[in-house]
Amino acid sequence: MLTVKIVLWVCIGIVFYSYVGYGIILWIIVKIKAVFRKPKSNIEGNNSFEPEITLIVSAFNEEAIIESKIKNTFQLSYPDDKLKLIFITDGSNDSTPEIVKKYPGIQLLHLPERRGKVAAMNRAMNFVTTPYVVFSDANTLLNRDCIIQISKHYADPRVGGVAGEKKVIARADAKAAGAGEGIYWKYESFLKKLDAEFYSVVGAAGELFSVRTDLFEQTAENIIIEDFVQSLKICMKGFVIKYEPLAYAIEDSSSSIKEEQKRKIRISAGAFQAMIILKGLFNIFKYPTLAFQFISHRILRWTLCPLCILAIFILNTVIIAKNGGIVFFALFFAQIVFYIAAFAGWFFANRNIKIKSLYIPYYLLFMNISVFLGFKRFIKKQQSVLWEKAKRQPSH
Repeated sequence: MLTVKIVLWVCIGIVFYSYVGYGIILWIIVKIKAVFRKPKSNIEGNNSFEPEITLIVSAFNEEAIIESKIKNTFQLSYPDDKLKLIFITDGSNDSTPEIVKKYPGIQLLHLPERRGKVAAMNRAMNFVTTPYVVFSDANTLLNRDCIIQISKHYADPRVGGVAGEKKVIARADAKAAGAGEGIYWKYESFLKKLDAEFYSVVGAAGELFSVRTDLFEQTAENIIIEDFVQSLKICMKGFVIKYEPLAYAIEDSSSSIKEEQKRKIRISAGAFQAMIILKGLFNIFKYPTLAFQFISHRILRWTLCPLCILAIFILNTVIIAKNGGIVFFALFFAQIVFYIAAFAGWFFANRNIKIKSLYIPYYLLFMNISVFLGFKRFIKKQQSVLWEKAKRQPSH
C-alpha cells in the first residue's frame, strides 16, 4: 500500500507541476533575472527597425470571410513599399481565388490541387524575396500595428522568429468549449510571456507567426502542426523565438464542443508526431534550457498528465477501499467534485446557462480526453494533413 500511495503523490506532483508549478517556477526565475538584468541594448525592441517583410496568408475555401481579411491586411500600419502580400489559395474550389484576384496589391498563388497547408506554405516561400516573413490564417484578423511590433525584434540577430498572440473571442453566447478555449488561451499567453523572458517561446501558433526567411525549413507535407515544429527547429539552430503580445490575431471561439474537439484531437495527434520529429530536444545536455521548457510546458501535458489524471482516481479509489485515512478520503471527494463540476460546465453552458467558474474544470478534462483520442488517431495514422477546419462562432 505504501508503494500505491507514493505513486499517487508522484502523479499528483506531475499534474500540479505541469499546469501550475512550472509557471510558478518560471515567474520566480524571471523576477530574479530582472533584478540582475543589464539595461536593454539599443537593438532590443528597436521600434525604428522597419525591414522589408512579406505577409503570407493561407486560405482554403474562405469566400465568406476573405474580403474582411483583405481589408484588414490593407489597414496594417507598415510602409507600403516594405510590406509584400502573398495570398495562397491552393485547393480552393469556391470563389476565394477570384475575390483575391480583384486586389492588385496582393500576389495571388493558386493551384487547383489540394495538398494541405504545409505544402501551400512551402510553395509560397519560393516567392518570398524579403529577409523576413509573417504567416497568418485567413480566418483571423490582425491588429493595426502587428507588423511593426513583430519586425522590431529582428534588430536583434539572436531572434530567429516572433510569435504573436492568439486572442480567442468568447462571445456572451459562447458554448462551454468556446468559453473554456478563451480562458485557456489567456493562461497560455501568460506562460508564453514567461517562456520568452526566461529564454524562448516553446512553439508558435500558426494564426500569427514570423520567421527569418533564411531559417525557414521546407518540411514534409504530412506534418500536422507545422507551426510548432518549424519554430522549435529554429530554436535548435541556436536562435530564440520572441513573444510579442502587442501583435495579435483575433479569432472567434469554436462554434460547438464537437468543433473544438475536432481541433484538439488534431493538435494532440500532431503533438505525438512532433515529439518524434523533434526527439533531439529531449537531449538535456545539448539543449539544457530549451529541453527543460519543452518537456515542462509541452511534453508532460501530452504524455504523462492524461495518464496521471486517470491513475490518480484509480489509485485513490484503491487506497480508500483499504481505509487509507482522512487525507485520501478528502482527495477522493475533491476529485468527485471536480468531475461533477466538469460535467456541469458542459451541461449548463450547452443550455445557455452562464456559470463561468465551471468552464475551467470542463475544459481541463476535455483537453486531456482529447489527448487520448489524438493518440489513438496518431497510432492508427487516421489524422490527415488535409484537415477540415473547425467552424467558428460567427462574428457580429
